Amino acid sequence: MPRQKTGARNGAALKLHRGVTFGEVSIMPSQARSGAEPQVLETGTTPAIEYSTSGVPTHFARCSGRGGARNRADRESHELTPAQVGNLVAAERHARCIALPFTRMISIHWEAAGVPLEKMAKATGHFLDLLSKALARHGSRTAWIWVHENGHRKGGHCHILIHVPAHLVQRMTGLQRGWLRLITGNPYRARVIHSKPVGGRLGLELGNPDLHRANLDEALGYLLKGVRHTAAAQFALARLEPGGRVIGKRCGTSQNISLSARRKSEVWAARRSAPPTQVV
Repeated sequence: MPRQKTGARNGAALKLHRGVTFGEVSIMPSQARSGAEPQVLETGTTPAIEYSTSGVPTHFARCSGRGGARNRADRESHELTPAQVGNLVAAERHARCIALPFTRMISIHWEAAGVPLEKMAKATGHFLDLLSKALARHGSRTAWIWVHENGHRKGGHCHILIHVPAHLVQRMTGLQRGWLRLITGNPYRARVIHSKPVGGRLGLELGNPDLHRANLDEALGYLLKGVRHTAAAQFALARLEPGGRVIGKRCGTSQNISLSARRKSEVWAARRSAPPTQVV
């Protein structure tokens, strides 16, 4: 779970990468905040709620699974709910459990790229579909979470935390502008996409796992900053900002770290740990 300030872990001093600005660019005006707050468990997860997902099947990254009632184009929100935050936090934890820790922060300013607010969810899904398939062609699995925002002078934009192996980063970043041209039908504009490694350098998750985790906590807290103020203490979030008006899905995860995937994992873990049945 994100921490207010992560400066040390297990007694060792950790230096966070402070040069990362997470791609914030002033583009367009923001909107007001509103909405009622649902009840959630202390952990921030609500098993009765089916969360939005956008991405890959549980076992491999080959196709996308999007749609359903929660992807309605007329559905509006102005902030993350505590239940959504709980889901994203649990998804990040599960990504680490399946050896797909988030290694990269990608921000895409869709409005600056010419994508209207009501089509932002579809554009994000298309981008993640192209990225996951490109990684799959090179034999790599992936996992991700994403959050949509609509900020002052930034317009509609998306923040993504995703697993991209260090040896494939250069190849993937070289394809990104072409994907954006394909999605938007427009020439690429400067500063539309920002992609940086979590912690400021490639391979940090392997070379210094504790430092990577500390920086990932900061990056995750940044994605969650648009949560309702009343939930800030529940998730120990120090940074809060208006999330702005979003049409369609506000956040999502890849299918392999979704609520359904996590439940299946828990069932299998329980079966493996159960004592063998004795035959009398």
